[in-house]
Amino acid sequence: MISVERKDGFALKISRILREATEHRLDIYLFIPGELGLNTHVVPEEEFYHGAIQVQRTYFSDQPLLPLVHSRLARRGKLTTEQYRLSLSLYAYQYVVGLEQSSHQLRNGKDSASQEAIEEVIALAQDILRRLRRNVPTDQTLLKYYVNIDNYLSWFTEQRLLSLVAHLPRSGDYKTTKSLLLEICDIERRHRDKQQYNSSHTTEALSRISNKMRLLRRLIEYPVTLKEKTRELGGGEQKLLKAGVTAVVMTSVSLAAYEVRETLGGISLMVIFALALLYALRELFKDDLRNTLWRWLRKGRPKWRRQYFDVHSSQLVGRQLEWFDYRRPSRLSDDILATRHANVSQREEVVMHYGSHSRMLPTRFLSGYEQTRELLHLDLSLLSKLMEKGSHHVYQLKEGQVSRQAVEKRYLINLVTRETQGQKPPVIQRWKVVMSRSKIVEIEEIPQREH
Repeated sequence: MISVERKDGFALKISRILREATEHRLDIYLFIPGELGLNTHVVPEEEFYHGAIQVQRTYFSDQPLLPLVHSRLARRGKLTTEQYRLSLSLYAYQYVVGLEQSSHQLRNGKDSASQEAIEEVIALAQDILRRLRRNVPTDQTLLKYYVNIDNYLSWFTEQRLLSLVAHLPRSGDYKTTKSLLLEICDIERRHRDKQQYNSSHTTEALSRISNKMRLLRRLIEYPVTLKEKTRELGGGEQKLLKAGVTAVVMTSVSLAAYEVRETLGGISLMVIFALALLYALRELFKDDLRNTLWRWLRKGRPKWRRQYFDVHSSQLVGRQLEWFDYRRPSRLSDDILATRHANVSQREEVVMHYGSHSRMLPTRFLSGYEQTRELLHLDLSLLSKLMEKGSHHVYQLKEGQVSRQAVEKRYLINLVTRETQGQKPPVIQRWKVVMSRSKIVEIEEIPQREH
């Protein structure tokens, strides 16, 4: 299953787990309202791919305690400093991902976020942090890694719990739940103060503490994130096509020029005009012919190849082919149109399609890890520039009085994903993304009916 979260501004975070050593296919369709006037000339395919799509792969495991076992071995001198750092980073990253998902589910299901569910999340978080803090290294080289990770996890836990306090509905057991969450936040705050992780100069300014924690998050993610190398495909074919088209056009023009000279005879003003016309036609049709043949040749074929390497061994651990193009709604498959619930009024939509076909090599992964987690960051700021500014007014009748309310103009973008793992049937999901000129307002997943 794929999950979609809203990030700051216009960013969407699309995540999935690649669980087996099989081929994985992913298709993402963005249904853009036709009134935005989007086309390949306004936002070229290459510009959107390079400017709006960012893919990241990290190690993932269903055995979250494995890194903690490694860290204990390192403390006993049985693992190197680098292995200790890697193990702690894996443990911290698993915790961060788990708490992010749990808090996201609680916030999205506000009405069903019971006190029992929140207490379960708190108990798990406290248990994981307690396990981490049982083994504080004495070696100063190892201690600096531990301090950075413990500092960030404590601050991150506090931030996630405070976000629950801010967004949970003010009804039912809210007061009890709020006091419980704030108690844990206070415990973590006092823990950081006791360990003197952050100076008063840093904690007094939100920007400084936020930037420091952002840096610590990157230090945690670096050892578990696969290095990647992206290459555009078809470079050699494009050069051969250009040379071939040029040769054909030049041969045709040369033969036509020879026939003109033989027909009109000698060098005359008429011959000069005829030759000028031939060379003008050559320049006019050469680029069009080359572009048409190139589109035909590359139609349906991948445009980029992404390779993944282990950050420590530099071994190749996976490959991925990628597509990005514009598609007409009438040419989409029936299952995608059925999920979109397309009708006559939606035929003017422009469809942006991103596709990937990947295969990973788990035998070359880190010991104990057979899965990866893919994060696809989708930046929709390029689309926001096409949206109108300002607002319009809506009139309402309340208790016999007419009121006028200013309403910000919003646009509805449908996001449809289709994921196929190996020979399993594809899983299709749909979200409604509500956007304005200034931000992404709301994301709502639409449950799929049986077809």
